[in-house]
Amino acid sequence: MMGSIDPILLIASLMVASTPILLAAIGELVVEKAGVLNLGVEGMMIVGAIAGFAAAVESGSPLLGFVGAAVAGAALSLIFAFLTQVLLSNQVATGLALTLFGIGFSALIGQGYTGVRPPPTPKMDFGPLSDIPVIGPMLLRHDPMVYVSILIIAAVWAFLKFTRAGLVLRAVGESHDAAHALGYKVVRLRVLAIAFGGACAGLGGAYLSLVRVPQWTEGMTAGAGWIALAIVVFASWRPWRVLAGAYLFGGVTVLQLNLQAAGVAIPVQYLSMAPYVMTILVLVLISADRRRAAQNAPASLGRVFHASS
Repeated sequence: MMGSIDPILLIASLMVASTPILLAAIGELVVEKAGVLNLGVEGMMIVGAIAGFAAAVESGSPLLGFVGAAVAGAALSLIFAFLTQVLLSNQVATGLALTLFGIGFSALIGQGYTGVRPPPTPKMDFGPLSDIPVIGPMLLRHDPMVYVSILIIAAVWAFLKFTRAGLVLRAVGESHDAAHALGYKVVRLRVLAIAFGGACAGLGGAYLSLVRVPQWTEGMTAGAGWIALAIVVFASWRPWRVLAGAYLFGGVTVLQLNLQAAGVAIPVQYLSMAPYVMTILVLVLISADRRRAAQNAPASLGRVFHASS
């Protein structure tokens, strides 16, 4: 039965399945690099899913749908930024509240969109390159957002590693008091990082409702935001490892769907929960080596900053 699974189609499918989590995870990585723990990724994703879906349906343009999703995700994240960076609320509690608010708000907004089909997102046209055996069908026949997500990973890596602004962002995440003493605007930098993370989560949600499914159903993110949070830890706060972690999770997701289609004699329930079980196992294994896991975690992660403290 395993022989009936085409490895080329499997890899092509996993790239699509991984893109929503990849976008949300790289946004959260930047937020955490700035020293902020935003647990509202799930809420921002689901709001991005309905906002992008509604914008695409009403305008007839998938591009405007993705733009609307990014704006909606960023707007929701700015509520979190105001509460945690200005009013100094607890980041964990505020992030959880943001998730609950996003789930309820998206259900309210999405009532009129159930059963509606969004405009199709066209594939990238690489011309004759798409016909290259193996590489063409595996890597060069996807929609633009698959490649945009990889470009965002590369851009974030280059930004954090080679630019002065990236160095300042990492400094804020490691020691906000020292960064403040040097004259850097800690709150402003963190708000910008939070808005970027919200925009990426919104894009991830829109990819689910416009490309991956494509339709709107209540609660359609189904824990993808929590998995994105786990992947940031799995990746040890490194951008390219986020790509590897997201593709690993996407690979398991697609593989279990293929196994179900191939009629493997394992109950569907066990196959469906395989990606989540794998996520838990990976986190347990990483957490077992506390020294290694803590080496790359930003030192000020989750700590409240106040200029007078």
